[in-house]
Amino acid sequence: MTAPAPFKDFTFAFQPILDTESGSVFAYEALIRGTAGEPANAVFARYRKDQLPLLDREARVQAVRLAAALGLRCGLSLNFMPHTLDTLPNAISSTLDAAAECGLRPNQLILEVTEGALIEDPARFAEQVNTYRAQGIRLAIDDFGAGYAGLNLLSEFQPDIVKLDMNLVRDVDSKGPRQAIARAIIQVCDELGLEALAEGVESEAEQRWFARRGVRLFQGYLIGRPALGELPEPQNVLALRKPRRAVG
Repeated sequence: MTAPAPFKDFTFAFQPILDTESGSVFAYEALIRGTAGEPANAVFARYRKDQLPLLDREARVQAVRLAAALGLRCGLSLNFMPHTLDTLPNAISSTLDAAAECGLRPNQLILEVTEGALIEDPARFAEQVNTYRAQGIRLAIDDFGAGYAGLNLLSEFQPDIVKLDMNLVRDVDSKGPRQAIARAIIQVCDELGLEALAEGVESEAEQRWFARRGVRLFQGYLIGRPALGELPEPQNVLALRKPRRAVG
């Protein structure tokens, strides 16, 4: 397997995830970008399919190093391709090694995998990563609710964080069907002891709807846009203080 070395044709934008209970940044998600700010798909298009596992592993190492150099004090959410482990068994340990070298703790790291990527064999993936979870690293399912087997997935694999897909979040305050689905997901998360996170939040009405149902973690343009090579401060912190939880 070959790849353009030393993988210097990309950087990262960081987007804040706000904890409305504490009013502080819970974590920053590291989003791969081209050096001129090109989107992720433009970066991936530069590589062959067989090069993606190497890119996946190296990208997390570089994201950890950059975040640490920028003074990260909270969590760091890192995207992860589960199939990388089939080719590179050290794909997670290299991330932990980079964190240790930079003075970051394992429990500051959150691996994000999409719902669709896990549906194929969630039990096998859980077995592969449980050793690292025992060391403190956390797992999040991204884009939850975008596929067809989300709730069934949770019966086989329980992450630490469930990120509700932005299509469920959009206009949830005025869309009854989305409210019903979102309430069901939040209830399952509560019963399984998982943290729900609403991503793609763009309006205060959307944020308030989720906050009244016990959600405290938010990500989206309302909170803060991704910033290239920076750890941006979240916006609207005072306005987004968590209100009293609703019943229905």
